[in-house]
Amino acid sequence: MGSEALVDSCVYISLMRAGREPAAWLGRHFEDLYTCGMVRLEVLRGQREPKSHDLLAEFFDVMCNVPSDNKIWEDAAELAWKMDRRGQRIPGTDALIAACALRAQVPILTEDKHFDFVPNLVVIRFYPAV
Repeated sequence: MGSEALVDSCVYISLMRAGREPAAWLGRHFEDLYTCGMVRLEVLRGQREPKSHDLLAEFFDVMCNVPSDNKIWEDAAELAWKMDRRGQRIPGTDALIAACALRAQVPILTEDKHFDFVPNLVVIRFYPAV
């Protein structure tokens, strides 16, 4: 894979469902890992066990974080609006995550096909069986 990426929520979920530790797996495959507030929210809210929640929260704390300021929300809204006009609807959460990856100028690691249609976004396809 690549040396850097913003990791989408679905990757963490797939790794955990497969019994893999996300921090260890991602650390073996990437040098620089990025996240954003939306990914953190989506992943941490789904953790049932406090220990797994705390370990993932610590991992998010050491990743490169793309700040969620007003500009990123404006960029996400504009991206979603333009894609809608082209008939390529993207969920608002994914528009925000895509805007973060574009701001950081890094690819996104994902299983989600919504990102394939985002202009100028490099997508690294994650396959759960890996």
